[in-house]
Amino acid sequence: MAKRKRVIESTHVRDGKRKVVEETVVLPPVISSDEPPKKQPKWTNRERVLVFSSRGISYRARYLMNDLRALMPHSKQESKMAKKDQLYVINEICEMKNCGKCLYFEAKKKQDLYMWISNCPSGPSGKFLVENVHTMNELKMTGNCLKGSRPLLSFDPMFDQEPHWSLLKELFVQTFGTPNFHPKSQPFFDHVFTFSIVDNRIWFRNYQILEEDGSLAEIGPRFVLNPIRVFAGSFGGTTLYENPKYRSPNELRREVHKRFAQKYVSRVQAKKSLEERKPDEPYKRDPTDDVFLTIRPEDTTGKAKNTSYRNS
Repeated sequence: MAKRKRVIESTHVRDGKRKVVEETVVLPPVISSDEPPKKQPKWTNRERVLVFSSRGISYRARYLMNDLRALMPHSKQESKMAKKDQLYVINEICEMKNCGKCLYFEAKKKQDLYMWISNCPSGPSGKFLVENVHTMNELKMTGNCLKGSRPLLSFDPMFDQEPHWSLLKELFVQTFGTPNFHPKSQPFFDHVFTFSIVDNRIWFRNYQILEEDGSLAEIGPRFVLNPIRVFAGSFGGTTLYENPKYRSPNELRREVHKRFAQKYVSRVQAKKSLEERKPDEPYKRDPTDDVFLTIRPEDTTGKAKNTSYRNS
C-alpha cells in the first residue's frame, strides 16, 4: 500500500501564527489497465422444476415431497390442485411459474400415490406408481449433506439397453440434476442420487459421499417407482410405452380379499363334506355279517311288545 503525506493549513490563527498540520493518507493500490477484470460465471442452464401435489395426499407423501424440494434447490412450489381439475392445466401453471419440468404427486383413495414427471409443455411425460416410501425422518440414518449442494446422478447400466429406459433416464437427468452456478446451489458435490432397475421397477436412493475413496452413507429418502405408461405429450398424448407387468393396486387388493374369502368358503365346504361323509355308526359294518341270522329285527321287536303287554 502506498503512503503519501498531505499538508493541511488550519484556518485558526493563534499568537499571530498559522498552525500547520501534517496527515499521512493511505491510498488504495493502483490497478493496472493491462489486467482484464475477472468474469463472473454465468448461469446458463435456467431449468426449474415445479414440485406440488393434489389434494388428499397422505402425510408420508407430503413429507416425501418436502424432502425432494429440500434436495432440489432449483425447484418451485405451488398450492395443492383440486382432483376435479384436468391434468393439462398443469402446463399452464408451469408456464406461469416459468418452469420447464414438473413433478406432480397424485393421490387416489388416500393410500395410492402416483407420480408424474413431465417436460412441460411439449412432453414427453411418464406416470409411475410410488411404492415403499421412506422419508428422511423415518430413516434417521447417520449421513448428512449440505443443503443446496449439487448431486451426482448414478444410473443402472440397464437404462441404456431399452429405448423407454433411455427416455426416462434423460427425463431424470434434466429434472433431478441441479443446474451449474444456480444461485441457491453450492459449488461442490457431496451426495449421489442412484437410480437402479430391479424387478422392472426404478429404485431411488440418496447417499452422502463420506471420503474420497468412495465410501457412502445413505441419508434418504428412498422410494420405488413402478412405471405405468410413457406418453409423447405432457400429461397425455400418444402412448409410447405401456408396462405389461403392471397391476393396479385395486386389482391386488381384490385378489387379497378373494384369497381370504376363499379360505372361508373352503372351510365351510370342508365342514359340510365331513357331515355328509360321517356314518351313522361309529365303524363300517360288513353287509354279509347278517346272512346267518335266524332272528330278524322285526321278530325281536314284536316279541318285546308281547312281553310288555303280558307283564301289564
